[in-house]
Amino acid sequence: MSENDKPAQDTPADTAASDDGNAADTGAAKKATKAVRKKPRKAAAKKAPAKSTGEAPAGKQKKAAATGSGTPGRSKPAALAAPPQAAPPEPPQPLIRVPMPVRWRDLDAFNHVNNSKYLSYLEEARLHWMMTVPGMGMDDHVAPVVAAAQLNYRRPITWPSQVLIELFVERLGNTSLTVGHQIVDAKDAGVMYCDGHVVMVWIDRDSGAAAALPEAVREACTA
Repeated sequence: MSENDKPAQDTPADTAASDDGNAADTGAAKKATKAVRKKPRKAAAKKAPAKSTGEAPAGKQKKAAATGSGTPGRSKPAALAAPPQAAPPEPPQPLIRVPMPVRWRDLDAFNHVNNSKYLSYLEEARLHWMMTVPGMGMDDHVAPVVAAAQLNYRRPITWPSQVLIELFVERLGNTSLTVGHQIVDAKDAGVMYCDGHVVMVWIDRDSGAAAALPEAVREACTA
C-alpha cells in the first residue's frame, strides 16, 4: 500500500478544534434548552391575576344591580317618577252673564241679602236667557217648570254691592235641562256668593206630563 492510500490521521490541532466545536455545539444546545424553559415562565407571568382593587367582577356587579344588593353606602336605584297629573277640566261655556244690583229691600235683619232673594236673582237671570231663545222655549202646547233647585250659600251678600249671575248647561236630557249657576261679585269673580243648579222640565200644558225638549232650546244649549 502506498503512502497516499493510508487513512488520514487526526493531528493534535484537528482534535482540539473538534473538541472546541463539540463544546460550542453543547453550549448552544444548553442555551436553547434554557430559553425554551424560560418562555413558559414569562407567559405565565403575563397571565398572573391583577392585584385586587376592591371591585367585584363585572358579572357579579351586574347580578348585584339586578337583585338590588350591593355594598352599603353605594347609590340606590332612582325612585319611580310620579304619574303625570290630569289637567283640570275647562270651565263650561256660560249661557249668559247677567249683572244685577243688590237692592236695599233684599236685606234681612242680619243686614245681608236674605237667602230667598238668591232664588229671585237666579229666576231673573234665567228669564234673560230664555228671551234669547226663539219663542222663549215654549208654545201653546209645552212650557217649562222648575222641578228642583239646589243652592250652596258660600258667603253673605251685603249692601251696597253688585253681583254677576252666570248660567251654564250641566245636563241636557230628553225632557229636562239642568242649568248650573254661580253668583259672584261683579268686580271680583273670585268672590263667590252662591253656586248650584236648577232642573227645568218641559211639560204638556194640557196633561201635565213630561214633554220633549223643544228643538229651539236644544240648539240654544249646544250653540
